[in-house]
Amino acid sequence: MADGLAPPIAKPLGDVSTDRLRLRQFHVDDLDGLAAVFANPEVWQFPYGRAFTREETEAFLVTQRRQWDERGFGLWIVELGPSEEIIGYVGLSVPTFLPEILPAVEVGWRFAPQFWGQGYAAEGARAALSEGFTTLGLTEITSVPQAGNPASSAVCERIGMHFDRKVVIPANDRRGELTGLLYTMTSSEWASQHR
Repeated sequence: MADGLAPPIAKPLGDVSTDRLRLRQFHVDDLDGLAAVFANPEVWQFPYGRAFTREETEAFLVTQRRQWDERGFGLWIVELGPSEEIIGYVGLSVPTFLPEILPAVEVGWRFAPQFWGQGYAAEGARAALSEGFTTLGLTEITSVPQAGNPASSAVCERIGMHFDRKVVIPANDRRGELTGLLYTMTSSEWASQHR
């Protein structure tokens, strides 16, 4: 599972439930539900400023399934309570877009706009931090919201992460260079908040 981009883990992650959410690995038959979420331009406003096509969503889904197979952790698809409606994703990934901090693990999230402002991102991200520090045995978890995205920065602060510094996210074949805000939390900081 080690590829030099992610720190070593104690054991693989499983699925998780919170008070309102079911967080689970991606399945092939999630494409329709995920494509409906990703068809909202607001979901991918940062960093792309547009919606995802169905083909892009399918490629994303394939990549997420591969990440779980290769690394033993990844992003979870988010289902809302008993309805099992797919409302987005949350979880842990390797921030390959920011080579200067690797090896590293980032907590991240994206939700359909109609579910914003209801605390789902913080609820799911707290579960991801808990699993990252306990099950995976990580010593640090980061998050890198894009500058100009105050909603995601607010989630980072709400879940107890602290701002470290501004970072330059190199351009790639899908977007230009970006400015990110690097937030971090160590396992000891997490533990002190959860005594």
